[in-house]
Amino acid sequence: MMGRLDDRQQPLFYDFCLDDHVPQDHLLRQVGKVLDLSEVRRKLAPYYSDIGRPSLDPELMIRMLLIGYLYGIRSERRLVEEVHLNLAYRWFCGLGLTGEVPERSSFSKTRHGRFRESDAFRMVFESVLQTCLRAGLIGGETFATDATVIEADARVMRRTDDSEPPDDWNDPGKVTRPVREYLNQLDKAAGFEPLLGERQQPPKSLSLTDPSAALTSKGKSKIAFAYGDNYLIDTKAAIIVDVEASPARGTAEVAATRAMIERTKERFGLQPKKLAADTAYGSGGNLAWLVERGIKPHIPIFDRTSQTNGVFTRNEFTFDRANDTYICPGRKALRRVTVRRTTAS
Repeated sequence: MMGRLDDRQQPLFYDFCLDDHVPQDHLLRQVGKVLDLSEVRRKLAPYYSDIGRPSLDPELMIRMLLIGYLYGIRSERRLVEEVHLNLAYRWFCGLGLTGEVPERSSFSKTRHGRFRESDAFRMVFESVLQTCLRAGLIGGETFATDATVIEADARVMRRTDDSEPPDDWNDPGKVTRPVREYLNQLDKAAGFEPLLGERQQPPKSLSLTDPSAALTSKGKSKIAFAYGDNYLIDTKAAIIVDVEASPARGTAEVAATRAMIERTKERFGLQPKKLAADTAYGSGGNLAWLVERGIKPHIPIFDRTSQTNGVFTRNEFTFDRANDTYICPGRKALRRVTVRRTTAS
């Protein structure tokens, strides 16, 4: 006969073990075996007060954010809901069946506060990288680098007409956090000397919402403000050894690669013998920088001679030694012209 669910027949007490309901081959079990967050509390301790009510567990916050990354949950609101409902997520976070899930607003405050100031995410990244080093997954022989364009949450219409910032940015009490961070970056870069042939042009316009982002046509949209997510990858097992965010601008992405190479050498003693990249990294200054450090570049040279914009290149002209003149592609002799400049007294 057909059965029927009857709530009145449910037992009053349950003997429930959350661990029994997470499959042994579940992704979070594999991550949990190698994830070591034992140093998180110790390194974040200076950023918490010794008095007052206990705050949210920083390890819980990081575990929840890892779930969002692994399963493509970009919304913090949805992430809180998923962790509340999913048994495997609760097990990974150590919440059990009755543990309270943090509110959505706590994520934004913590990410832009303690986590940002303490560089907590890099701490977790480097602890995972240390595990890969101990497992022999990183060869340190050949690295590759590239950047992924990530569009900023900023409307193209809300921008300045040129590179000059608005007057109200001079008032510290009125500027937003993204604007304040952009102004701090300008102060730090004031004494920076670019490499030969890599002089950075000022931006054509600034976003009023997120001025650190660069206006680009590389992303999904026709034109948008965006960032470059730069990766440095060891080619032995395709392990990412460093990552750096930058504006979606060619010179900024090349500079980010140099910063990643130097940081990887400083923190892990890793410096590649070879670096592979595409033409965007083939400027003369960058190639010379690599060669000076004993890194052999496997990078096509960035040659601008073919970018003529409708005019003739130098190679298309021939020199007539007998008449001491140049002949243009239209077989016409070029006339010598003298330009005299006078200065007003």
